[in-house]
Amino acid sequence: MTDKADLPYRPCVGIMLANRQGHVFVGRRIQPKEGDAWQMPQGGIDRGETAEQALMRELAEETGVAANLVDIIARSAREHLYDLPEPLIGKLWGGKYRGQAQRWFLLRFKGEDGDINIETHHPEFADWRWVQAEELVDLIVPFKRPVYREVVQEFGHLL
Repeated sequence: MTDKADLPYRPCVGIMLANRQGHVFVGRRIQPKEGDAWQMPQGGIDRGETAEQALMRELAEETGVAANLVDIIARSAREHLYDLPEPLIGKLWGGKYRGQAQRWFLLRFKGEDGDINIETHHPEFADWRWVQAEELVDLIVPFKRPVYREVVQEFGHLL
């Protein structure tokens, strides 16, 4: 078994995509590794990529939303960390990471619902919907809830 303390955090971006009404995009994950899990778009920052480049790439890869349909409203003041549960350590991301160090961004979606297409080249979500920010924490797998609470607290007044 891999010792979690020996592993680094995976550099990552998280995306709080809010529509004009202040509701937030969540997608239900396809992969059963985390059960019936909903989450906001997120993903790793590739080598040589800035956080802003990663967020636009991940947004397109997971939601089909193009960069011209969003405005960046805010960037989290700090990275938010979460550890994977013990059974997932050594299994996700090639066993290289203990969890994620996420830089979160709040984006305002300027498009229409028809501009969202989760049937991308490598789909991550089976379904999606808009929710109130207060609903987010209860939808998320337990090990990510502290980060979601922090992100809602940091960005909530801007929705």
